[in-house]
Amino acid sequence: MEWNDFTINIQSELSEFDKETICKLWNKEYPMQLAFENTDALDVYLNNLESKQHILVKNYGNQIVGWFFCFEREGQTWFATIVNSFYQHQRIGSKLLALGKQNFGSLNGWVIDHDRYYKSDGKKYLSPINFYLRNGFKIDNDRLELPTLSAVKISSF
Repeated sequence: MEWNDFTINIQSELSEFDKETICKLWNKEYPMQLAFENTDALDVYLNNLESKQHILVKNYGNQIVGWFFCFEREGQTWFATIVNSFYQHQRIGSKLLALGKQNFGSLNGWVIDHDRYYKSDGKKYLSPINFYLRNGFKIDNDRLELPTLSAVKISSF
């Protein structure tokens, strides 16, 4: 599909419909230990972040197929992004990252750099680290080691 087949919206707030769709997308695509129990739990997570901005990619059916969001933490811009697996390998993720860098500057994120986790459907969660490296990110020396998550910091310049 072409980028023209989608609508792209940059916004600071999400509608309830957007939150419901994003919660489902998050729980489908990220490792199951990162899942949100419901939309209220997603709200709690997002409400604790400062200066949020979202880029939503929607298909003609108005369904969110890609989501990029960034926020401020300790003077840095942090981000996360998700693309529905049905729409992956169509450059949506790369274009979301490019838009994020263009609109919000240097980005930082935590990325799982191993294949030890599983998604809610039982399939192995494949590390996206090489995707980020191909898109101009560099691996930082910082690691996040929590009981439920092991990840490496990446940064764009």
